[in-house]
Amino acid sequence: MMDLKKFMDITPEIEEAVAAGKPVVALESTILSHGMPYPENLGFAREIEKLIRAEGAIPATMAVIDGRLKAGLTEAELVRMCEAKGVLKVSRRDLPIVVAEKLTGATTVATTMILAKLAGIHVFATGGIGGVHRGGEVTMDISADLQELAHTEVAVVCAGAKMILDIGRTLEYLETMGVPVLGLGTSDFPAFYCRKSGFGVDYNAETPLDVARIAKAKWDLGLGGGLLIGNPVPEQYAMDFDKMSAVIDRVLKMADEAGVKGKEITPFMLAHIVEETGGDSLKTNIQLAFNNARAASRIAVELSRL
Repeated sequence: MMDLKKFMDITPEIEEAVAAGKPVVALESTILSHGMPYPENLGFAREIEKLIRAEGAIPATMAVIDGRLKAGLTEAELVRMCEAKGVLKVSRRDLPIVVAEKLTGATTVATTMILAKLAGIHVFATGGIGGVHRGGEVTMDISADLQELAHTEVAVVCAGAKMILDIGRTLEYLETMGVPVLGLGTSDFPAFYCRKSGFGVDYNAETPLDVARIAKAKWDLGLGGGLLIGNPVPEQYAMDFDKMSAVIDRVLKMADEAGVKGKEITPFMLAHIVEETGGDSLKTNIQLAFNNARAASRIAVELSRL
């Protein structure tokens, strides 16, 4: 059995909460280090933690700092992640390298799920998951997030898959891997900036309690793996699907012409989408992340009561 303390630091507050069965919500750090500029990202990080506490849960931002896995960050560590100097983007394949070489990295959806499970946390709020990239049936460019959802027992609350992806193929992949895709109060799978993608979910879970019951049943049955909960961006912050599709087509062409590939595609795309929308996409991104944090907190509270 792995000696967790050899690799991981868990803040006393989070360690005590997990031991007592209190609600805890995991947060990624890639959105801080690679998704927003400094110091706006620091303000966002503080605000999202405050929102989670207001809902009765405890926030646990994940990261890898000098080779140590972190569940919960000190103020100094949070600032370091937001300043993003020498901070790598760490997915599952990168984790052993970053740990062995004592490097610092921000956690993706996949890595946040790994760290959350190690820390005993079962609910995670993110913006949008990765998935099958457009043309992925040829390039095989598929995010590690999908495999992690298949194998790691964490419920992931998101505003759907990022619109730069092939959402239909992403959902087909999740179906093949046996990952339940729920809609929180919706029968439509959301598309990150937009409330609908044109694709359905497996089940419309009307309330956070419904989601918690389904998660508990899945894990009590020994089925393993995670769940994906699609939580649409609030109406007042949602963007027009056709307009965003046109923006994404333009930015995809830019990425192709610039020869951007692999894990660099997403940050390149998101940065240029912000430019193309005059900053509106970043405002939507922030609001959907806040909305997901609230929903995840409510699910974690209900799960802690079951």
